[in-house]
Amino acid sequence: MTSPEHWSNAELLACLFGATKGAYRACEASLDPLFAGTGERWQGKGPALREVMRRWLEEGLKRGEVLGQPDRVRDYLRLIFKGQPHESFWVLYLDAQHRLMVSEQLFRGTLTQTAVYPREVLKAALRYNAAALLLAHNHPSGKAHPSTADRQLTEVLKRALELVDIKVLDHFVVAGPEMVSLAELGWV
Repeated sequence: MTSPEHWSNAELLACLFGATKGAYRACEASLDPLFAGTGERWQGKGPALREVMRRWLEEGLKRGEVLGQPDRVRDYLRLIFKGQPHESFWVLYLDAQHRLMVSEQLFRGTLTQTAVYPREVLKAALRYNAAALLLAHNHPSGKAHPSTADRQLTEVLKRALELVDIKVLDHFVVAGPEMVSLAELGWV
């Protein structure tokens, strides 16, 4: 059986509500109708509900400027990294109006580190024709404080991407519910 991130919206809804795919065809385009009600029906449906929430947050980031939705960005990143026992590095590719086009995990590491290659970040940004990026990685250790290596990596990526007119808007370090924005620290 595949994991919920590989399911269609209809398959997720069928899992959550115990219904057939056709019963939720109205939600195929947008998951907004799903959040009209709450209650006991959510109990025991953690992975599927988490994936629905991630997709719903992503839809909002695709419709509006991410910088105008900082809470949605933070919630989206918390969901991406929730429960990961290893470090991973994600990139959110933004268009010229700073709307989310695509997000992807570019690198996956071990418990304490991830190798990030600026060349690969640049190639991916050009492939998606991104105008700007949000960078994010997690610290499974539980401490969201950015390391010296995190700060240096951000500066290297920022300089490399500036050469092709792609802006790095922020780099987030996520550790469970705790999150640090390098831009808020003045490091981006």
